[in-house]
Amino acid sequence: MSHFLASDDFPNGHKLESLLILLRRDVLHRMQAIARDDRPQARHVLENDIQILDHLTRCIELAEDSSRTLT
Repeated sequence: MSHFLASDDFPNGHKLESLLILLRRDVLHRMQAIARDDRPQARHVLENDIQILDHLTRCIELAEDSSRTLT
């Protein structure tokens, strides 16, 4: 059973792309706070977050493509 995603058993659930978009916004918000931190650890986390954003964007594109395919 799905806890978040829409399904026949859970029609009021979310679309995958909607959840991924919200997650991407949260990562961007965190990055803004870290961007002012000059410590090497903060720069490392920021570099990781940049890669995570790229992956999330590709996941969003795939989820949107799947939704278009099914409608």
